[in-house]
Amino acid sequence: MMKLSLLNYHTKYATTSFKLIQKRFNTTNVSNALQTTNTSLKLSVSKQQSKHFTIQTKTRTLSKSQGRVIILGSGWAGFRLLRELDKKNYEVSVVSPSTSVGTLEFRCITEPVRTYSRETNFYQAFCDKIDVNNQVIHCTSNIDADPSKKEEFTLDYDKLIISVGACTKTFGIPGVEKYACFLKEVNDARKIRKRLIDCFEYASQPGISDKEKEERLHFVVVGGGPTGVEFSAELYDFISDDLSRLYPDLMKKTRMTLYDVAPTILGAFDSHLSDYASKKFSRKGIQIKTQRIVDRVEKDHLIIKNEGKVPYGLLVWSTGLDQNPLVKSFTTAAKDKSGQRILTDGQLRVIEKETNTPYPNIYALGDCATILDNDLPATAQVASQKAGFLIKNLNAIAKKGYQLPDGKDFKYKNNGIMAYIGSYEALVDMSAVHNWAKMSGHLSWLLWRSAYISKSVSIRNKMLIAYHWFLTFTLGRDISRF
Repeated sequence: MMKLSLLNYHTKYATTSFKLIQKRFNTTNVSNALQTTNTSLKLSVSKQQSKHFTIQTKTRTLSKSQGRVIILGSGWAGFRLLRELDKKNYEVSVVSPSTSVGTLEFRCITEPVRTYSRETNFYQAFCDKIDVNNQVIHCTSNIDADPSKKEEFTLDYDKLIISVGACTKTFGIPGVEKYACFLKEVNDARKIRKRLIDCFEYASQPGISDKEKEERLHFVVVGGGPTGVEFSAELYDFISDDLSRLYPDLMKKTRMTLYDVAPTILGAFDSHLSDYASKKFSRKGIQIKTQRIVDRVEKDHLIIKNEGKVPYGLLVWSTGLDQNPLVKSFTTAAKDKSGQRILTDGQLRVIEKETNTPYPNIYALGDCATILDNDLPATAQVASQKAGFLIKNLNAIAKKGYQLPDGKDFKYKNNGIMAYIGSYEALVDMSAVHNWAKMSGHLSWLLWRSAYISKSVSIRNKMLIAYHWFLTFTLGRDISRF
């Protein structure tokens, strides 16, 4: 059984084909001078999706003909680029807000970037600006050891790859950023776990009225997409399987509500699968309230339009994607009107806003970008396929001087989507591949689990994930707050 700490990483796993699930990682760029140096380390942790750290390891002496490639972001796309770009022909540098990414139990969910990039430079710093004219990025170090000293520096590039991901969209609703929990980072999972346990501990104290207990044990999820649904399912499992043994007297006062502005949940799935999930949730006591609009969020309640005040103990927000400040500050790039994502051509080259032509050496992929006239869903499946396309192209250019012809554009292959709905059941929708390929139930859960573990990058993590799943199944989840 998957641990609660996994929940923050379901954003991508939920809508990704079980053939194409990989490790999530946020990064952001840079390239260092062409000289051999000893290992130097710069550490920092970004508190926002807009910030990108960097760590420098050993560099190599390169010929002038070799290009300096900077990867901004180490998510689904960035991490694959980091691992598969030809290091013999490129000096690759990476910038990211974290050196690892989460997936399951905190001890087994991290994939150290350094393990897969001994020939790559890393920098822990903020990427503040992209100077297209001079082919330079401007960075500010973010070293926790001495926060009073913020060194500013620039890094040159020959090719720049932007894959910085996106933030959770709040629609400017007052109180969301201050009081809601999100599903983006490992720290979000820790925060959710702590808040959840705190709610039960508070309700178990003497002198607490039944009304206070019911309010504190009301858990609200806003967002009926795969992320919100999977979180709700995992939360239900955690409460019913594990917390029910520790707080049996509080179970009757515990309830969950899933809000969404759309008419149905899981709109990307086949309608029969979506209805199946809704019925399963209803049987479990999870209320689904669609076509609801949140007006405001306060510390212990939210205001729903036409419904009024709704008390909560834990509020988890999962309502789409918003662009981070780095992407917003890249004003010379063309953006799509709906999501303000960077527009690229079919070869993933960033389109310049003024000339409406692509930059020859700047690429963008992942949640922060979309192809002009070919809008694709912001999923790990799409990001991974784009990364594979770009890797093949760049490696061919480096080895043979080969340039992709204009007609040879990225082609997306939809391998289907899946989502966990709790109680060892899942949905698998591969109707884009075969009309009959729609599944639900326990067999779908096995496929979902297989996809999850097969796309973990390292053998070590595959073994740890399987081990912790076995422990969860036999002994229950770990409820310690750390």
